[in-house]
Amino acid sequence: MKKQAGLWSWFGWLFALCIVLVPGIAALAQSNEDAARAFALAAPFILFIFVAGLAFYVYHSLALQTIATKTNAENPWLAWIPIANIILMLNIAKKPLWWIILFLIPLANIVVAVIVWMEIAKARGKPDWWGIMVVVPIMNLIMPGYLAWAD
Repeated sequence: MKKQAGLWSWFGWLFALCIVLVPGIAALAQSNEDAARAFALAAPFILFIFVAGLAFYVYHSLALQTIATKTNAENPWLAWIPIANIILMLNIAKKPLWWIILFLIPLANIVVAVIVWMEIAKARGKPDWWGIMVVVPIMNLIMPGYLAWAD
């Protein structure tokens, strides 16, 4: 997700997992038959991770686009572009654009994400403590949808 701004890192981790997992399974195999069995066992796992990541990406993008539309932010379609969705979140939260640099600094990005989501919650007319939910597991999946589609 990510946090939501860190969705790009989710895909990076998924890609790295696939790069490490597939050759590792092939290296453990002793023959072509073992390699075929290993790939047959790994393929559903890799496919599940990919589909789950893609579903989360679509959900988050739809939620962010809906939030942008409801807050009258410019270019709500930026929700679908990695990195540009951070710019959209900063526009919704009315924060300076240079804060995008803070999203690239480890640990600082967590604090900045909480601050930005608190401002997004305020922009939607919800209590600002909803922004803290971005660091709570499972709630960080529910929170964008709540801010987007709850009245």
